[in-house]
Amino acid sequence: MPEEKGARETLATRIEEIAKDEGVRFPPSLTSELREKISRLRLTPAETTRAVRAVAQRFAKAEVDAHESVGIIAAQSIGEPGTQMTLRTFHYAGVAEMNVTLGLPRLIELVDARRVPSTPMMTVYIDPKLRKDRDAVQKIALQIEVTTVPDIATIGTVVEELKVVITPQAALLKARGITRADLERALTEGVDTRLFELRPGSGSGESRSFAIHLKERAEPTTRSKKDEPVEEMPFRKLLLASEEAKGIQIQGVPGIKRALIRREKEEYVIYTEGSNLEKVLEIPGVDGARTTTNSVFEIYRVYGVEAARVALVREANRTLAEQGLGVDIRHLMLVSDVMTNEGDIRAIGRHGISGKKTSVLARAAFEITAAHLLHAAITGETDELKGVAENIIVGQPITLGTGAVNLVYRPGHPETVERSSEEAA
Repeated sequence: MPEEKGARETLATRIEEIAKDEGVRFPPSLTSELREKISRLRLTPAETTRAVRAVAQRFAKAEVDAHESVGIIAAQSIGEPGTQMTLRTFHYAGVAEMNVTLGLPRLIELVDARRVPSTPMMTVYIDPKLRKDRDAVQKIALQIEVTTVPDIATIGTVVEELKVVITPQAALLKARGITRADLERALTEGVDTRLFELRPGSGSGESRSFAIHLKERAEPTTRSKKDEPVEEMPFRKLLLASEEAKGIQIQGVPGIKRALIRREKEEYVIYTEGSNLEKVLEIPGVDGARTTTNSVFEIYRVYGVEAARVALVREANRTLAEQGLGVDIRHLMLVSDVMTNEGDIRAIGRHGISGKKTSVLARAAFEITAAHLLHAAITGETDELKGVAENIIVGQPITLGTGAVNLVYRPGHPETVERSSEEAA
C-alpha cells in the first residue's frame, strides 16, 4: 500500500512537471483524473509524456485570455441556441403516462429561479440490495405515492339520513397494501369532529363501510333579505363532509401524485409526478446518493447551495442537449456561479441579479428606467462607471479587453533613450 501511494504521488508530480513545461498549470481534479487513467491503461513513460502534452495543449487553448468578456460570451452562447428551442411545454419522459416541462419554458424556469417547477418530478433510485426486486420496489413506490380515500373506497351520500357512506373495496385495499384499520385511523384524524361524527356502517370484514353523520343539526333553512331561494344548511354540510372525505390522505409522501416504475439497464427506477425530496429520502430502501429532483430549490433546502449550483448546471445542460443544442458547459457553470455566489439562488432579472447591481445606470438600462433614475436622484446615489453598460451609456471605453489596459509613455527614461539611439544608428 505505501509503495502504491508513493507511485501515485510520483506520477502526479511527473504530470505536473510536463504541464509546467507546456506553460500550463492543471487543477488538482484534472491531475487526479489523468493519473488514474494513465495507471489503468499502464502507459509507458514516453506514452505518458505524449498524452499529458496533448492534454496540456488542449487545456491551453481552452484558457480564457486576461480581461476577456466571459459574461457576454456566455450570454450569447446560451441565448442564440435558445432562439432555436421549441416552445412545447410537455414531453414524455420515458414513461408514457408522465409529462415534464422541456425546451425554452424549462430554460426560462431555471434562469428565473422559479421556486416550484411547472411539472415537479423526481427520479428515485433504490438501494443496491433491492433495486432488482420488482416487488420490493413496488412496495417503496406505494409508500411514496399519495393514497386518498377515493383510491381505495367508494363515497356516497344518503340525503334522507344526512350521512356520507364510505365503503372500502377489498381488492383496492390489498393492491395498495392498506388495511381497514389504516383507513379508519385516517378518517378519524381527517374528519372535522366539530361538525361530523364517524360511525361504523353496514357490511362485514374489510368491506365494512363507515358513515359520517352530522354531529348536530343547524337551522333547517335560511332566507336572505332579497328573498333568494331557500338554502338547506344540513345539505351543504353533507356536501362539505363528502369533499373532506375525498381529500383525506391515508398514506404516501405529500406532494407526490403518482409513482411509476421503469426498468433501466439492470435495475428498477421510480419516477414520480410531484416532488418532496426531504420526505422521500426518509423512506427505507431509497438510495439517497442518487435520488434527485428537478426542483432546484428543494435540492438547495436539503443539500445546500453547492448542490443547487450543480443541479442548475445539470438541468440547463440536459434541457439544451435534449433539443440537440451543444453549449459548452462552462457557460452554464458561469451562469450558475453568478446565481448562487451569495449563498442562495437568485434569478437573472430585475428581481434578482440585474435589479441589484451597484450601478444605477446598469439597473436603469435593464428595466423600469425612470423609476431607477428617480430613486437614485432622490437618495443621492453615485455611479463609479466600472461596468460595461454604464460606460457604453456615457460613451467611454469599457474596462474589458484592450479597454482594461493603460499604456504609459515616459519620455527621457534611460531605456527609452537608449532604444531610440540604437534605432537612429
